[in-house]
Amino acid sequence: MTRQDRIVALKAAAKERILILDGSWGVMIQRRGLAEEDFRGERFAGHVGQMKGNNDILCLTRPDIVTDLHNAYYGAGADISETNTFSATTIAQEDYKLDAVAVRDINLAGARLGRAAADAWTAKEPHKPRFVAGSIGPLNKMLSMSADVNDPGARSVTFDDVYEAYRQQIVALNEGGVDLYLIETITDTLNCKACIKAIVDLEAEGLEKLPIWISGTITDRSGRTLSGQTVEAFWNSVRHAKPFAIGFNCALGADLMRPHIADMARVADTLVAAYPNAGLPNEMGQYDERPDQTANSVGAWAKDGIVNILGGCCGTTPEHIAAIAKAVEGVKPRLAAPTKHTMRLAGLEPFEVAS
Repeated sequence: MTRQDRIVALKAAAKERILILDGSWGVMIQRRGLAEEDFRGERFAGHVGQMKGNNDILCLTRPDIVTDLHNAYYGAGADISETNTFSATTIAQEDYKLDAVAVRDINLAGARLGRAAADAWTAKEPHKPRFVAGSIGPLNKMLSMSADVNDPGARSVTFDDVYEAYRQQIVALNEGGVDLYLIETITDTLNCKACIKAIVDLEAEGLEKLPIWISGTITDRSGRTLSGQTVEAFWNSVRHAKPFAIGFNCALGADLMRPHIADMARVADTLVAAYPNAGLPNEMGQYDERPDQTANSVGAWAKDGIVNILGGCCGTTPEHIAAIAKAVEGVKPRLAAPTKHTMRLAGLEPFEVAS
């Protein structure tokens, strides 16, 4: 099956059922109790500085762990699994003093590991093809917000810096064989727009076109992203990309995320996706929400017709994903909102000052 055949199959599956994404990678890697040597491997044995905590490097140093996690989530019922490349950009990997060659290799290896696992599961269960989403994270530097509280105009990166970092990641993920791009955990919409531009420009230069899934993050109960946008404003900022799916992940558990997903379902003329945390973290930073609790919450979203894709973020495990898959089995996917030819605004909304 060619990649374009897989994309056709992905879109067909989305019309038939609610698709299932995998769960948290961080919590599962943490459970392994890995040592510094696991992250370094032979290639980075003499590398300067600490490598432990750089989960993406495991694509190169412990590919067996990455493959095991893909298999665990596909086995739990996931249709789509993400590459282990959330922080695999030159900007984010500066924290570990990795160069562009190493970053490219992480993305290539991550995509190839995901591809091999997906193909193996598709061969085993041809009635349920598996897909690979290239994970593109938010960066640790923002274009919309100052890097210095004393200087509102201070930025630690430029738009061109962010654009180039994403461009390099996208090329490697595409070459490695992903079926779609997942621009996720977006805190800064301008960073996301740099990524979208990189994708669009590369396609114009001849790179094979893939679906784009955009997933933002509502950071608190105000209903806004960290860069200050409401749900509808966020959608209006990125809808020009004609995404395959739009939605939210991380920061909130299912109960707190629901109203924001409902808002997106009301305005988006494409698929709506959600993968919340397993509740909110406790005082020790751990997630206590059981698989059945998460599944009951998001299963209700499915029955109410506000989602097309469901999965899990921080704290979720293969058990959570299996419970979610079971909860939505046989439930019809949401119908996209009709396109309206009206003016839409994408900035920070004006507010009135009481007189």
